[in-house]
Amino acid sequence: MTHPLNQDNVDPFEIAQQAADQIRSISGIKKHDIALTLGSGWSKAADLLGETVCEIPASDIIGFSKPAVQGHVGSLRSVRLSNGKHALVIGARTHFYENHGVRAVVHSVRTAAKTGAEVMVLTNGAGGIQPQWAGGAAVLISDHINLTASSPLEGANFVDLTNLYSPRLRSIAKEVDASLEEGVYVQFRGPHYETPAEVQMAKTIGGDIVGMSTALEAIAARESGMEILGMSLITNLAAGIQKTPLSHAEVIEAGQKAEARISKLLAEIVVRF
Repeated sequence: MTHPLNQDNVDPFEIAQQAADQIRSISGIKKHDIALTLGSGWSKAADLLGETVCEIPASDIIGFSKPAVQGHVGSLRSVRLSNGKHALVIGARTHFYENHGVRAVVHSVRTAAKTGAEVMVLTNGAGGIQPQWAGGAAVLISDHINLTASSPLEGANFVDLTNLYSPRLRSIAKEVDASLEEGVYVQFRGPHYETPAEVQMAKTIGGDIVGMSTALEAIAARESGMEILGMSLITNLAAGIQKTPLSHAEVIEAGQKAEARISKLLAEIVVRF
């Protein structure tokens, strides 16, 4: 069945505007300044950011559906930060491998932009290529390589991706934790994990982190004029780097172990924006 966003007569930006209007009406917040997509291991940050004004089941908002992945929550939360700004916390990520189309993947980002958000924080759980990141390291994304063979941009829409992941925001993150390292994120289509040979390919072309999200969302965020911070929780070393087979249960467990630490870190970073 074709996802409603992918029908030829549908303007995805108009649907995003309708979704933003619904969020504005339900939450009572006219403008959200920051948006965060919380991936595996990052969800507790929503509780630490500030006062929750409103929590909305994502499936109640046009264009959103329930998350397909265990470990992801299916809600949109409006949070008032301690600095007086408002954050839209997105716990409903659509992955490219769900085959709903790239418009559905980036709908949350476009909706966030329509709520007024000028900063987009994209987090994920991912595999690490650098051995020193074993054990739940949080890593800043400095750039990405998109291996999905797709883009959220349509038509002759040539968007520059230089400094896509904001040096300014990464600098603020390092003010909070000077030990944070950076890496290049490589988005594969999934849902299968990468083969050891694919991981070596990613390493050869400059990748440090492998995963199944974020790059397409970041492109859409840049198209919408947002400043982007990307962070990965290294839930495991990638295939061939790690010598034991990979499993989703392992990813969930690693995320749970690191959740309190990395969520506190993210909350401390965001209130400085």
